[in-house]
Amino acid sequence: MRPKKKRWVRCAPGERCFRPRCAPAKQLEGVNLTLDEFEALRLADLERYEQNKIAALMKVHRSTVSRILSAAHRKVADALVNLKAIKIEGGCCEIKSRGKKRK
Repeated sequence: MRPKKKRWVRCAPGERCFRPRCAPAKQLEGVNLTLDEFEALRLADLERYEQNKIAALMKVHRSTVSRILSAAHRKVADALVNLKAIKIEGGCCEIKSRGKKRK
């Protein structure tokens, strides 16, 4: 399998975990949303950018953005419908802020 190309993100989520309040945290299953999935959701659904612009910002192909968004939407829907926690972490990303690169 080919190694994944590094994706560029501008929004670092920090320590974010979202969970339903109706069940104790210890009893909840969870889904992991990667940083690139989080960024793609932010750009597509919050900023309302088209996939071509997202691809340029994240420095990946448009079809890759489509796959990232599809996976992210599936994970978020699974968490909402099945009362699962959402944790944002991981992925092969480079966080870009104010012209500087950080890993």
